Amino acid sequence: MIERVRACAAAVDTRPGELSANLEKIEQWTSHAAQAGAQLVLFPELSLTGFIPNHPLGEHERWLRQALAEARRSALPLDGPATQKLATIAARHDVLLSVGLLEDAGNLLYNCQVLVGAEGIIGHWRKLHIPMFEMPFYNGGTPPVVADTRLGRIGANICFDALLPESTRLLAVQNVEIVLMPFAADPSPATPVGWAAWSSGAIRARAMENGVFVIACNYVGHVSCAGVEQRFPGGGMIVSPRGEMLAEWNTSSGECGLICADLNAATLAAARGEPEYLYRFRRPELYGPLSQGG
Repeated sequence: MIERVRACAAAVDTRPGELSANLEKIEQWTSHAAQAGAQLVLFPELSLTGFIPNHPLGEHERWLRQALAEARRSALPLDGPATQKLATIAARHDVLLSVGLLEDAGNLLYNCQVLVGAEGIIGHWRKLHIPMFEMPFYNGGTPPVVADTRLGRIGANICFDALLPESTRLLAVQNVEIVLMPFAADPSPATPVGWAAWSSGAIRARAMENGVFVIACNYVGHVSCAGVEQRFPGGGMIVSPRGEMLAEWNTSSGECGLICADLNAATLAAARGEPEYLYRFRRPELYGPLSQGG
């Protein structure tokens, strides 16, 4: 990676079915990040198309049919007008921009995170592990590929993926340097502090065990679709390859916000040069049974 990357995570209150308004909010907060010197800006999971709530309390079949129809209507192709607009935003503010979208891949939908620059899509990642409540909406993706960018080698793990060690290790074996972790989670208590208590152990572990920077950002605001509602608290953190907190969320629950930190190549090199650098001690020849059993 380059000597220093100014990275920001922005949580904005985007909503399903409001693509134009969502793009405006993403541009507004990209501008805020650029004013803070950002070169890389992360927005949460499904931040472009909006998160469709998936915890119905009433009659399930009717809700499922309506929600699936809305998911199909709101899904976007990877290389379409919306991502072209993101490229325009990235060019205007001279940043790399990462947002989440419900991807229309033809006969299947995917929960996808894209990385966009002035030239268009630089990388994209599909959510690998799909939680039970989300299974009706999208399929699990294929192994992720690290994007070699002008800032460094970047990959992404989407929400639930970050909780499973194998997700980040798939990026680490490709020498990833910066891992984006966009979330849409509302663990109890549904506050930024509650989200951080739920997620920080996994996030810091993924950073330490692979020697990578991690930028994490959680969805914020109220969403509704097909008669179901959900509220997300926001939250975010930026973590060093040693698992140290470089930036923590300081915005009130349910409010949009932004955090930034400098990612220094010297910090990455120092962490990977220490005796405790865990990745060095991998023994892949021992791990065959991991892919054979339940």
